[in-house]
Amino acid sequence: MDPVTVAIVGAGDRGSTYAAWCLQNPELARVVAVADPWLERSDAFAELHGLDERQVFADWRHLVAAPKVADAVLICTRDHDHVEPAVAFLEAGYDVLLEKPMATTLEGCQRVADAVGRTGQVFALCHVLRFTPYTRLIKSLLPCIGEVMSIQHLEPVGWYHFAHSFVRGNWRREDESSSMLLAKSCHDIDWLIDIVGAPIRAAASFGQLSHFTAGNKPVGAADRCLDCHLERSCAYSATKIYLDRAAAGDVGWPVKIITSDRSPEGVRKALATGPYGRCVYGCDNDVVDHQVVSMQFEGGATGAFTMSAFTELTSRKTRIFGSQGRLECNGSQVDLLDFSTGEHTGHEVLQDGTADAGGGHDGGDAGLMEAFFAAVGKGDQSLVSSDAEASLASYRAVFSIEQARRSGLLVTID
Repeated sequence: MDPVTVAIVGAGDRGSTYAAWCLQNPELARVVAVADPWLERSDAFAELHGLDERQVFADWRHLVAAPKVADAVLICTRDHDHVEPAVAFLEAGYDVLLEKPMATTLEGCQRVADAVGRTGQVFALCHVLRFTPYTRLIKSLLPCIGEVMSIQHLEPVGWYHFAHSFVRGNWRREDESSSMLLAKSCHDIDWLIDIVGAPIRAAASFGQLSHFTAGNKPVGAADRCLDCHLERSCAYSATKIYLDRAAAGDVGWPVKIITSDRSPEGVRKALATGPYGRCVYGCDNDVVDHQVVSMQFEGGATGAFTMSAFTELTSRKTRIFGSQGRLECNGSQVDLLDFSTGEHTGHEVLQDGTADAGGGHDGGDAGLMEAFFAAVGKGDQSLVSSDAEASLASYRAVFSIEQARRSGLLVTID
């Protein structure tokens, strides 16, 4: 079978990551076009993928208006710019892989789902947790514990990851991106629904922005870490997070996000002038830094989800309690306790990368790409583990949970 041809809309971190997978798997997929408004970024992307000027577009609208150039399109634009290109490319006959979240409003999610239903194109969301070898292991062990009664799940965002993305970075403000639950934890809500095998029917939630506020700024702290005499003792020092890494030769994520000049001098300049050098207690962020969700699934199973900034950056932690046993899961290992025998059995998956975006989400990025391009190549939506309607249901739950947090009330999800 010939490789699937693909156009990339948005050549930032995620778009470039997925495109790099195509370079590594030329027998499965080949990048034939890119649309990105940043000339420097699109030129570098074009050189890497051997594209000429006819295959480079400054705006996705120019690409979708041109004669169809690829089998599929990967949409990796900013969160609030997902709906319009997704609908347009579906209606133009492209199969679509859409970066999460599906949209920043429930109405937007419905528009995308309606377009998929109307056109019949293959569609997938980048809910990479579904596609890890670790998730496949857990699902294979679920029959061993009987009926799932309850589940506990922790998303450990990581202290410096949170400071990078959700205090200084692009996802720090709800009006520019979305709520924390939608921007970061839509993965987890979707994953919990997949693991339990039932939709969420009721939820309550609590959470707020507690630490990264002006009131917690240390006395004498400067507005920028480069100017601050306290930064060596600060857990969130931009100098430590970026400049120390660059000086040691580690210029992957998160260093590569803040500047294209990844020399120590280039990083220092970015910290002196850009948003990533600001004191975390003096930014304009407003998303929550910790949140808990209590939920009931259809059929009666219960669940508890915790998102916290105040952790190491590591894999999710999950406990699944069944009628005949329990699973304790740490991202690479699963301990199965069989109630009938009292015996513990350990299971382990060889990790493919690491849990963070730079490490491929524990193999989730690769698993997603393999599934999507197989589905496109064979025209078979079932080769992707969820479709647009299943994704819409998980986002309906996310928006309802956030409504519960804001209102302080128990919310029933239809």
